[in-house]
Amino acid sequence: MGRFANLRRITSLDPVADHEEIMRISAGLEFPWDYQKSLELALFRTYCVPSISGLLERTGEFERRPQKRYDDTAVLMAELVEHGYDSARGREALRVVNRQHGRYPISNDDMLYVLSTFIYDPIDWLLRYGWRPLTVAEQLAAFHFYRAVGGRMGIRSIPSDFGEFRAFKTAYEQEHFVFAPSNRRIGQYTLDLFCSWYPSVLSPVVSRAVVGLLDPLMVRAFGFTAPPAFVGVLGRLALRLRALVVRRMPVRRSLKLTRARNRTYPGYPDGYRPSDLGATSSTAR
Repeated sequence: MGRFANLRRITSLDPVADHEEIMRISAGLEFPWDYQKSLELALFRTYCVPSISGLLERTGEFERRPQKRYDDTAVLMAELVEHGYDSARGREALRVVNRQHGRYPISNDDMLYVLSTFIYDPIDWLLRYGWRPLTVAEQLAAFHFYRAVGGRMGIRSIPSDFGEFRAFKTAYEQEHFVFAPSNRRIGQYTLDLFCSWYPSVLSPVVSRAVVGLLDPLMVRAFGFTAPPAFVGVLGRLALRLRALVVRRMPVRRSLKLTRARNRTYPGYPDGYRPSDLGATSSTAR
């Protein structure tokens, strides 16, 4: 019964009034690795939209320092989940996010789409590969959490209904996932980043495994060559086997969201503030 202690806590909370607490438990205690991986692929998914990949290419951030951009995004989002979007650190993290986005002409629909991936991609990932799927309360809490974050980012017309926002995401992908050279280049920079986390001898395996997990619409939009079907089958099987192991592990009781490993800010959050992050940020104090 101990494995489900966090779940029992979640069931006692309200997904609207207590969405921040539910998010901390789900993302920080129940599924920290799964949330990390699903959001990596969620961001990867957004690069299938030419207006998004084109802007990223023009900034040059992915070409010059993809690891820093990845770490900035991951740590800023971790600050919001761990401390709350209206906490002192949460407000500071949002100021960094808004400052960075304010430098570029990003359409509201693109911002809406990216926001939607933070809600629904972890839900879909955990349905397929989690040691348990997210409950309805956890799904609604994620929706209300990121809807509140989006409002504080100045994103307009965020749907107030869970299903309506899901439908927006699906329709946006159907319309905007089309091949563009910028998709391919940003996609390749990201694949190279993923591969850099492992010994170089494994790079071809990692690259094919990641592409094998992408859906056909993404593969076409990136212009990638799909690996043999068995690559995706083996990758998905490995993730499901991992879930069986994790299901039998002791319940996690301490948060490690902002202390998760990153390669740009050693020891974070010790010696850092959220304002140290971002494309033009300084290094640690």
